Amino acid sequence: MKDLFAALCLVAVLEGLLMFAAPLAWKRMAERLLDMPSPALRSFGGLVLLAGLSLLWWAKH
Repeated sequence: MKDLFAALCLVAVLEGLLMFAAPLAWKRMAERLLDMPSPALRSFGGLVLLAGLSLLWWAKH
């Protein structure tokens, strides 16, 4: 449970860092995401999910 909480905190730190360091780029990215069709977002989300799980497995083993 501690690892899950630490991971969620790290996600918050990274999101905050992106918004702090490059707010205009973050806004442009958010606008582009709104224009994307839902199936494309779902596919991209699945790829990011698989990449994250793979990297997590690699880091733990």
